[in-house]
Amino acid sequence: MSYRTVEVTTDEHVAELRLSRPETLNAFDNQLVDELPGVLVELARDTEVRAVVWTSTGKHFSAGGDMQTILDGHADLNVLIRGVDDGRRLFRAFADFPKPLVTAVHGSSFGVATSLIFTSDAVVTTPAVKLSDPHVHMGLVAGDGGCVTWPLSAGLMRAKRKLLWGEALSGQEAFDLGLVTDLADDADAVRDLAFDLARRVSRIPPIATQLTKRALNRVLASGTEQVLDTGFYLEALSNRSADAVEAVEAFKEKREGRWTGA
Repeated sequence: MSYRTVEVTTDEHVAELRLSRPETLNAFDNQLVDELPGVLVELARDTEVRAVVWTSTGKHFSAGGDMQTILDGHADLNVLIRGVDDGRRLFRAFADFPKPLVTAVHGSSFGVATSLIFTSDAVVTTPAVKLSDPHVHMGLVAGDGGCVTWPLSAGLMRAKRKLLWGEALSGQEAFDLGLVTDLADDADAVRDLAFDLARRVSRIPPIATQLTKRALNRVLASGTEQVLDTGFYLEALSNRSADAVEAVEAFKEKREGRWTGA
């Protein structure tokens, strides 16, 4: 399989889905958001694939959403609506993926990437890695999945404490809260541990694991149906604010934002 934004390889019954644009910090721009759902469909259909390891390249796992999309959506309502629809489709592709998914988080993750990581069946990282959803610092609602995945694993109070303040978790904190399942000693060991987990589950009768995964997906689906669409629409509403544009400008100019609440 050949794609523009990711690389997919298979060894025996384990596929690796690798974000492959370190020059963009593997940001979730329009290209990646367009392509990933189709990649997951292909992996789901491939009967030779019994488990998937999601990896990344470069220093960080992913910088999260591309800030240019904030400006584009603010300027053009049709662009904003398309972004909402594409984002909803992307989250559901991960949340309803029918095979075991292990994510190897070797470096820091931000925003939408973190939300998607927390849909996985196992998450491997190191104690020092940072996982965050800083939407509120960008003048946006944490609407692209964070309000679904964080409360399900960490509990509502812990999720509110992190998402409302936009604070990062260390890998160790995420492990203690149940958002991360396995810790490796260092970044170099993360991928090996993730593949070990994937190979182990791939050796279990595949119909049993995949149907169990489908049942477990219904737990995630209940939160998705209750919260996801509302979160996305509220994020779109916040994207129309002056504060969202100011947040991008302040970030680029490396200064404190001047918030007007408008």
